[in-house]
Amino acid sequence: MTAPPADVLLRADGLHRRYRLPRPAPWSPAPVVTALRGVDLDLAAGERVGLIGMSGSGKSTLLRLLLALEAPDAGQVWFAGEQIRPARTAALRWYRRAVQYIPQDPAASLDPRMTVADLVAEPLARLRVPGDHATAVAEALEQVGLAGGFADRRPGELSGGQAQRVAIARAVATRPAVLIADEPLSGLDLPLRDQVVQDLTSLSVRRGTTILLVSHDLSVVAALCERTAVLSDGTLVEDRPTAELLADPQHPRTRELLDAVPALPDPA
Repeated sequence: MTAPPADVLLRADGLHRRYRLPRPAPWSPAPVVTALRGVDLDLAAGERVGLIGMSGSGKSTLLRLLLALEAPDAGQVWFAGEQIRPARTAALRWYRRAVQYIPQDPAASLDPRMTVADLVAEPLARLRVPGDHATAVAEALEQVGLAGGFADRRPGELSGGQAQRVAIARAVATRPAVLIADEPLSGLDLPLRDQVVQDLTSLSVRRGTTILLVSHDLSVVAALCERTAVLSDGTLVEDRPTAELLADPQHPRTRELLDAVPALPDPA
């Protein structure tokens, strides 16, 4: 395999992934499901890219491969010209710092016994990030609009939007080059969604952070992402500038997703 060009920061190169399901009966063969079929996706530094598709399209599997949580059956993940393979945490500590994840359900990912400051500091300690962790925590909370008294609060004292911002602060505290956000706005009302989109856009612009936003909601993708890729049945069926894709969807799956959105804002 040839390394990607220098302007590509994170690359999915021909990724295939299959899973064996439990046997329906002791004497039956184990069914095999193909989750990804030769997916290629390039992310440049500072780029904001949407990844959309119906449930079961392969989005979660692609995330697991990009996060080096499991290995593809074929193909390769590249970061800054280096091949990435799943390994023990110590061997990939540098990669975990560089590529951070924002979960879909922040409430489930936040230990209710810890303060906000401790939650944001946790990845800094676990990944052995050098420097002043207290300063890094304060900076991360300020970037997501939770400066001041929020550091001493616990998850049970936070609203849904505030919990989502803590999850973002945890991810950005390591100063990653790439943020992978998995449905980060699901469950939030419209004003909170708009504010989180602004937070993510501001982080990308100020720090040059690459963002891969995984969503089934084209209205959210339109507000944040410059480019959008569409997964259908494990295959990447479109990958174009967001404004072009929304104005003239080429694939039936894209048109189906677009029809499911009652009203779309003008793409930023």
